Amino acid sequence: MSARLSRTTPLAPQARPAVDPDRLRTRVVHFGLGAFHRAHQAVYTENAAALSGDPWGITAVAPRSAETVRALRDQDCLYSLTERRPEGPRTRVVGSVLDALVMGPEAKAVDALLADPEVTVVTLTVTEKGYQRLASTGALDTAAVAADLAADPAGPLTTVIGRLAAGLAARMRAGAAPITVVSCDNMAGNGAVLSRMVREFVGASGLPDRDRILDRIAESVAFPSTVVDRIVPATSAADLAAAGTALGVRDELAVTAEPYRQWILEDSFAAPRPPWELDGALFVRDVTPYQLTKLRLLNGSHSALAYLGLAAGHTTIADTMAADWGERLVRALCAEVAPTLPAGGPDPGAYGDDLVVRFRNPAMRHALRQIGSDGSLKITERWLPALRTLRAAGTAAPVLELALAAWVFSTRPPAAGTDPAADALAACWDGSRRPVETVRALLRAVDAPDLADDTTLTTAVADRLPALRADRVEI
Repeated sequence: MSARLSRTTPLAPQARPAVDPDRLRTRVVHFGLGAFHRAHQAVYTENAAALSGDPWGITAVAPRSAETVRALRDQDCLYSLTERRPEGPRTRVVGSVLDALVMGPEAKAVDALLADPEVTVVTLTVTEKGYQRLASTGALDTAAVAADLAADPAGPLTTVIGRLAAGLAARMRAGAAPITVVSCDNMAGNGAVLSRMVREFVGASGLPDRDRILDRIAESVAFPSTVVDRIVPATSAADLAAAGTALGVRDELAVTAEPYRQWILEDSFAAPRPPWELDGALFVRDVTPYQLTKLRLLNGSHSALAYLGLAAGHTTIADTMAADWGERLVRALCAEVAPTLPAGGPDPGAYGDDLVVRFRNPAMRHALRQIGSDGSLKITERWLPALRTLRAAGTAAPVLELALAAWVFSTRPPAAGTDPAADALAACWDGSRRPVETVRALLRAVDAPDLADDTTLTTAVADRLPALRADRVEI
């Protein structure tokens, strides 16, 4: 198959984009060109444009991957999405992405878009580590962004926070129209986190007018919090081949996803936005109940399945759900964590029922190693706050203790190599330490000294390790 997907490629009617890309204009800038954005926000935006007739298009900015940008441009910024349905796959092309830029080399083009009054929304999917935040205090890690703080703001900065702050500063300085910046990453209070990182970057910069810029940002930039949900596995060679067969042409950027998708947004925008609600997005006053439910139940059980599954020799979520402990783990974790959730969100029991159905989908092959990556960042959001709440209430937390033991087991050298804190985690595995001392050291390495000092907890976690070494998951 030599022909490659492009705007001139003939496609079957059911495979064509929901809207003609030629009808769209760039009105949204997105940082992060990964599979999740292409399977989630880009789909909502395309469907919103199709259903409303409004010309909402996206220019995507890749923080690092020039190769992905080049591949997308080679396909006229088209790519396919395959929904892995139990009854069989469904593939269609998505056309809402109109252009792609590499953040460093094309800094001037990125800043021009951020200053463009036509652009009224910026979205981000850059993962937790892209926010350059200190886990201990929640403040900006100024050491991690030191090079950007010292550099020419118009130059090729290396962090998304630096580039976004510089672009917004230029927009504020020019007196351009208000704009909304929307974090779509899995963090509690992601809008507030992003707002703080941008403001602290500007405040720490050497800009002579930084106080005026900060005042203008307060007046003209909104940072709503959001909850995003869709399982999007890493694309495999088999996925690319299947997409090519379905389309009749090569697609080097095909993505796959489960049928389910959800987007909850805080209804606090400063400027016009795509009518995403036409495609099922939900705008609410406060996303916190939805956010915590998703982080602690879905993401929390996903991580637990990943680390326990890896310890037991499995490779995918579907494999863990086929084991005799998979469904029991999901339901038990949801029941254990439910008392830590605020009122006003989804019913935890029904939510757990939905998770079991989604995770069991035989068409999904979501790799445990992908889900388990960057664990030192993920567990601090997904498990530890709930664990603290339960411990403070004197409530037993055996499922979270088991999950934490599986994470501890996963960090032993050289297994922690994909984690940003890999060196610090590896250093905790000193051969002279007793298991409980290793658990304490690892908790301190993820800035959880309070839990490290909880002897009952650390002993319970350490007591779980022998079973995991023997490939047993005991719930």
